[in-house]
Amino acid sequence: MARSTTTRCRWARDPLDVVYHDDEWGVPVRDDRLLFEFLILEGAQAGLSWTTILKKRDGYRRAFANFDPRRVAAFGAADKRRLLADAGIVRNRAKIDAAVDNARAFLAVQAEHGSFADYVWGFVDGRPLQVRRRSFRAVPAETEISRALSADLRQRGFRFVGPTICYAFMQAVGLVNDHTVDCFRYRAVARLGRARR
Repeated sequence: MARSTTTRCRWARDPLDVVYHDDEWGVPVRDDRLLFEFLILEGAQAGLSWTTILKKRDGYRRAFANFDPRRVAAFGAADKRRLLADAGIVRNRAKIDAAVDNARAFLAVQAEHGSFADYVWGFVDGRPLQVRRRSFRAVPAETEISRALSADLRQRGFRFVGPTICYAFMQAVGLVNDHTVDCFRYRAVARLGRARR
């Protein structure tokens, strides 16, 4: 089916957004490296458009050791100076510091739960939430679960993980299927969610 004639979620307008929406958004992710990537990118997006982050995604992969949390956790002052000078990412000191701190907190969660995936999927009982949003306006900015996830992450030392960022993370990694029901990806993503518990 041609992308130009396909009905999709209203936010997917820019060509990069369209590819991301069609191939990744809402697909259940249980790989820790990819979960760490989305956690860092969602935090970096705070106050910016997601398109901006997608344009810098390759830069982030390069700058943050392909989102290997163990390597990022070892970043020191010289690495942070390097990142602040890197035009391929969002050069925000607070977000860079948070990414390094979050890598350390991520490793602690892995040590406690066996994997970050086991931890985060526990918030939805191991299975994606299947909601039936009829319009873009019906999609909330945050939910009770995103507030609980945010509070727990903050208690564990994570930063840039407010309830809205956590809900965007949940949508991105498929903890919730927030494709609107008229979107061509809604049913396909719902099937992916039923495939594994």
